[in-house]
Amino acid sequence: MPRTVSRGVVALLLSCTLLLTTAACNDDDKTSASAATPTASTSFEQQKLAKTRFVANAGLAAGATYQWIVKPYRAGKFKKGVDGRTLALVKAGLAGAFTYNRLKAAVNNAKGDPLLSKAVAPLTAGIESLKELGTKLRKGEVGDADVGAFEGVINSVKEAGKSAGAEVKDQIPSTSQLGG
Repeated sequence: MPRTVSRGVVALLLSCTLLLTTAACNDDDKTSASAATPTASTSFEQQKLAKTRFVANAGLAAGATYQWIVKPYRAGKFKKGVDGRTLALVKAGLAGAFTYNRLKAAVNNAKGDPLLSKAVAPLTAGIESLKELGTKLRKGEVGDADVGAFEGVINSVKEAGKSAGAEVKDQIPSTSQLGG
């Protein structure tokens, strides 16, 4: 019990000290507060970073789709009775959710570049259609149309990026990235 009380007293003293030091530093001079605010980067830097981020996110989505959805599906690993089916379906489900997440991030990144945002804008409905496919994959309720939907959206995003000068190449994420 005395240890708990001493910890409480120490915490109270530290809180008061922090409160008093920040109050003492507050000056009536308003210029110091405005100097601490971050400034936005130039529009050129935003555009450059937008394309780079778009390429990275779309590449990870494409790599995950190919590695853990398309490739195992074509190899027949999602069929009933096949050894390793459950693990393949779990990985495919995680890859589906990961792909959806990265594609949403890529669309948000594309908004920083006018040309890229125009190219990607028509694809948002297709990306939204992938939202529930990760769960469907995990449950083993996947068919040709589902795998085709993933391939179609990924290919559309790649083409949109290429037309805007941001070529997307497949980047296979690690299994820890899928789960994280």
